[in-house]
Amino acid sequence: MSQPVEKLDKPTVAWRDALSPERYQVLFEEATERPNSSPLNREKRAGTYICAACHLPLFTGEVKFESGTGWPSFTGPLPDHVGTKRDFKLIWPRTEYHCARCGGHQGHVFSDGPEPTGQRWCNNGLALLFVPEGEPLPALRD
Repeated sequence: MSQPVEKLDKPTVAWRDALSPERYQVLFEEATERPNSSPLNREKRAGTYICAACHLPLFTGEVKFESGTGWPSFTGPLPDHVGTKRDFKLIWPRTEYHCARCGGHQGHVFSDGPEPTGQRWCNNGLALLFVPEGEPLPALRD
């Protein structure tokens, strides 16, 4: 059983100095990057995808798949490492997800993914960093 993730008590504006303007817009203003703009979309190596803000691990490379959408896609996150909420920014409701630790916006979940979950966790590449297998994960950032 996984340990619950302790939420950071840090205002979102405090991330502005730690992140590039583009990353800040995606993570804390819920912007969306252009499709096919992230090198992580083509990443195929084994490893771990972590939140670009606080460095919490969110996905493993084993659950990444090519969705054809232009964004890195996964069949599911690490347990208890993301939170979800309903998003009504478009006409139909969607499920948005964010880092459980810092609250940074990652992307949206759709029900058109492959087995075993049938889900597509569609992520902004700017919201993630990739750590190849065999390299140490960075320390969590406060």
